[in-house]
Amino acid sequence: MLALIEVAGKQYRVAKDTVFYADLTGSEPGKEIEIASVLLVQNGTDVKVGQPYVETAKVKAMVLSEEKGEKINAFVYKRKKSYHRRWGHRQRYHKLQVTSISA
Repeated sequence: MLALIEVAGKQYRVAKDTVFYADLTGSEPGKEIEIASVLLVQNGTDVKVGQPYVETAKVKAMVLSEEKGEKINAFVYKRKKSYHRRWGHRQRYHKLQVTSISA
């Protein structure tokens, strides 16, 4: 069974036991969350498409950990003005594992 879900404005294609990274969900590591924004559910040849969401479908996922992504470096330089500025950013993510999909 496959599902297309939306978490924090981004879409993910998941199946049971899929591990993926999503933006912070507001939950703690070790807790289970329920995602009701399911866009599509496929079970073999049976496909349910939502308008925009499938009303009866739910995906349960376990929050495994909270991690940081790769560092993104930004640099601003203005020639002839002796101005330059450098900064960096590391986005925080939740590592999620899908435990069940119900349609």
